[in-house]
Amino acid sequence: MKEKNVPNEEQFREICLREAGVSYSVSAVLPVILSLFVVFIAQAAGEGYEQSQWYIYLSFLLPQICFAAAACVYFVRSKAPLRSVFGGCKWQYFLIAIVLQFGLLSLSELNGLFLEFLALFGYEQSAISLPDLTGWNLLPAMLVVAVLPAVLEETVFRGIIAGNFRRSGWGTAATVLISGAMFSLFHTNPAQTVYQFVCGVCFALVALRCGSILPTVLSHFLNNALVLALSAAGYSDFPDPVKLPLYIVSGVCLAASLVYLIFFDKNNRGGKGMKGWRLFFLGAAVGLILCAVLWGSVLIAGIVDG
Repeated sequence: MKEKNVPNEEQFREICLREAGVSYSVSAVLPVILSLFVVFIAQAAGEGYEQSQWYIYLSFLLPQICFAAAACVYFVRSKAPLRSVFGGCKWQYFLIAIVLQFGLLSLSELNGLFLEFLALFGYEQSAISLPDLTGWNLLPAMLVVAVLPAVLEETVFRGIIAGNFRRSGWGTAATVLISGAMFSLFHTNPAQTVYQFVCGVCFALVALRCGSILPTVLSHFLNNALVLALSAAGYSDFPDPVKLPLYIVSGVCLAASLVYLIFFDKNNRGGKGMKGWRLFFLGAAVGLILCAVLWGSVLIAGIVDG
């Protein structure tokens, strides 16, 4: 009976980084291909399809289908157990995730400053079409816009990509910064670049410390659900009377959470640097180039239309 080939430490590192890169490229390329196909079909149905409910739901659902496909490809190729991503963790990390998510509300003003900077070049943010949120319509909208992205995006970005960075021996700083930047770039939305980067960094830090994506799934869900809840109530932002005190308390929560996670939490501290980074970026190159082109296209379109 033949013994199974067990990869040595260097081979294991290479597998982790290669699979992380491939997962990013698959997650980036598939939505573009499917979106082009859907737009082609929709255009054949006539004008005005952009505001139809089926098209709006598909615009949110297609990326999640692609994340699910990327996750399946990863688990089949790498033969990694599901517990490597969905393992349990201590209860306090769920509390930290909630406090941290509340803290991220304070970044609204920071993102506003970045929007003002882009406006200097003539950029104008395009509106995002949300599904119908009236009455019971809020429930399917929550599923597609809040629940599925929370589970599937966390699986790919924090469970597979950031997780494999750590398993390959990368340091905490390199892991959270690189995965946060890739999370932000993937969304190809210049107006949300700063906010999504900080969210990606914070989510990755929590996932690394607790060794599971379950707390960050909760954070991600709360983030998206709050946007839907505010929109359903007819608000684009918090009412002015509560905004300032809310942001002050929120900023304190964000700072406290990060200070604890960075300086006091000793769990799952990794190595240093980002050894073998070329393998990862080779696998992720197609996705990175595509996302960068799309990000630039959205920026140029916002300047031209503005």
